[in-house]
Amino acid sequence: MHISRLQLVNYRNFSRATVKFQKGVNTIIGENGSGKTNLFRAIRLLLDDNLMRMAYRLDERDFHRGLGEWRGHWIIISLEFTDVSQDEAIQSLFLHGVGNIAGAAVDRATYNLVFRPNVSIRQKLSELAAGDETALAALRQEISLADYETVFTGKSSADFADPAVYRSLVGDFEAVMFPNELTPPEIGGIVPGMFSISNEIGFTFIQALRDVVAEFQNNRTNPLLTLLKGKSGEIDEAAFAPITKLVLDLNSSIEELDDVSAIRHDIRDTITDAAGETYSPKSLSIRSDLSDEPDRLFQSLKLFVGEAEADYEGGIHELSLGGANLIYLTLKLLEFKYQKVKQTFANFLIVEEPEAHIHTHIQKTLFDRMNYDETQIIYSTHSTHISEASNVENINILGRNGSVCEVYQPSTGLDPNEIGNIQRYLDAVRSNLLFAKSVLLVEGDAEEILIPILIKQVFGISLDELGVSLINIRSTGFSNVAILFHDQRIRKNCAIITDLDKAFIDLTPDPLDGDDLKKSKKRAFASQKAGQGRASALASLCQGNNWLSAHFADHTFEVDFILAGNSAAVVSIVGDVYSDPATITLAKADLVSGDIARSGTRVLTMARHVGKGWFAIILGKAITPEVYIPGYIVKALFNAHRPISDEILACIIDYRLKVQLEANDALRAQFETMHIYLERFRTGDIDFADVRDEMLTAFPGDRINTILATL
Repeated sequence: MHISRLQLVNYRNFSRATVKFQKGVNTIIGENGSGKTNLFRAIRLLLDDNLMRMAYRLDERDFHRGLGEWRGHWIIISLEFTDVSQDEAIQSLFLHGVGNIAGAAVDRATYNLVFRPNVSIRQKLSELAAGDETALAALRQEISLADYETVFTGKSSADFADPAVYRSLVGDFEAVMFPNELTPPEIGGIVPGMFSISNEIGFTFIQALRDVVAEFQNNRTNPLLTLLKGKSGEIDEAAFAPITKLVLDLNSSIEELDDVSAIRHDIRDTITDAAGETYSPKSLSIRSDLSDEPDRLFQSLKLFVGEAEADYEGGIHELSLGGANLIYLTLKLLEFKYQKVKQTFANFLIVEEPEAHIHTHIQKTLFDRMNYDETQIIYSTHSTHISEASNVENINILGRNGSVCEVYQPSTGLDPNEIGNIQRYLDAVRSNLLFAKSVLLVEGDAEEILIPILIKQVFGISLDELGVSLINIRSTGFSNVAILFHDQRIRKNCAIITDLDKAFIDLTPDPLDGDDLKKSKKRAFASQKAGQGRASALASLCQGNNWLSAHFADHTFEVDFILAGNSAAVVSIVGDVYSDPATITLAKADLVSGDIARSGTRVLTMARHVGKGWFAIILGKAITPEVYIPGYIVKALFNAHRPISDEILACIIDYRLKVQLEANDALRAQFETMHIYLERFRTGDIDFADVRDEMLTAFPGDRINTILATL
């Protein structure tokens, strides 16, 4: 049996979400604040004995903040299990609890936590006249947490994440229409008090490690102590009798030491002198408190580890962070193994961010090997190395859309061949696209190297700060990767950057052309035709998909970089490409000629001479805040990163003001005036159009103006 689905409705940062799980190992990835911890907490409220009591202590902070007014709404956490064992005892258990019957056997089970107003409040809601907002508001003011109840149900049939279903079960708060059925059968029957799935399954939760040393010092969370306690209860009394005698003898020996006896007498005499015989204790002893009970003795055991040197073992506090975390994780896994041998009919291992401080090779090895029979494992992670080793069909991606957290399954709707291609493609670098807020796809080394530099130099903000991942697909083909970004899969913006490869030389055949020129024209024509085909294919791919957009250099990145007005930057590195003085002179003349046939041919010749990737590295040192970003790259960036927040725009303008001031201190007066406008924009006193117009007036020659004009 395994969890096949988790649904969250109005729970913390989830408005409505459906998380799908498979047998075996599952991976949850997402940015900070996307809800990974809350998702695990929801599962634990239903399955973890250590947390189930909290299911009866939900409060207003557990309601989704996007609701605004929470009173009257329900919190629903629903688990669906599939592949329920056909074992007679298990079938009997589920038949009377949470099992959904198909034919003569239970094949699917649902187990739900519902936090809802009590029947009295639900009755009052049902009696409200349709559309009577005033009466609803008045009633909601009377509702408190004391009017709420927590119930567990099973055998439900509702798709709780469907807004229409929620309205039919709970009510429509906007239209003020509430159902007359106070206990709708779709939510399932109340689970009998004697039934508890948590008592019948193996469940282990390994939390994210913040302070391992503190965990080992806390008797409640120390995993070693948990293991030892379990074993101490299994010790045979007869086998432990010799140890008990040794402890008792040791206690007596300590008590009989002359110094101990002398101190006891001195304490007795001193208290008698101070308080008198009448008020002094009648007896006083100093005794050794070393317990002869196995459980208490085991608590005195500590773990010592030789991390770097085999002949020296130190305490947990002496280990590296990674070493200590690995030991903690190991002990928790051993705890799970001990639990698993109890022959429960289902085992669940939930691991929160296991990669903390652990070397990348260990992360991948850990993920590959943490695969136990008859066990469903669910990870959350920030590690691209773990996500690289994950099965893309078993990945759930959590993303934030304002205050709402959403869940995406990247393989939904793809055929096995497409899934296989994606799986092979997502190595540790490329799997970065699963974590990003938005993505730029490129297919060349020049774009991969130079676009991040261009963005940082011109805008003063890095792609990382914008939450944009730039992925070089190289020869993979855009369509094989871009299919991930879709309403059914990853609902994040992805902009494709590529070349039209339009020829910039005359392709007309001429009988006087030499062999080299004929070959050049033939190559240029073939590239141009391929570019047209690429544009047509990408247009079809993007059509009707609001998450995808394609952006083209008219020619190639290097040529369009020159045409954007950056010939001086390329001229500055000619000496790094060529050593012959005559060639250097000719190259510089070509680059500043203003003739695209000459400048375009020259920049591509330079790139081929040293290799396109190395040429991009050399050119990178010539990128300054004064270069021009080709327009198609700007459009791609702001199609990927949208909407553009006012704070981002303010940061960009602020950076450009500092660039202008550093270049010319005589502009300080304009700088100060513009800064006042910028602060007014930040506080909402003026809008973007106002600050954009003022920037154009104060600094008409700044590179940013042409970009701001397009936003």
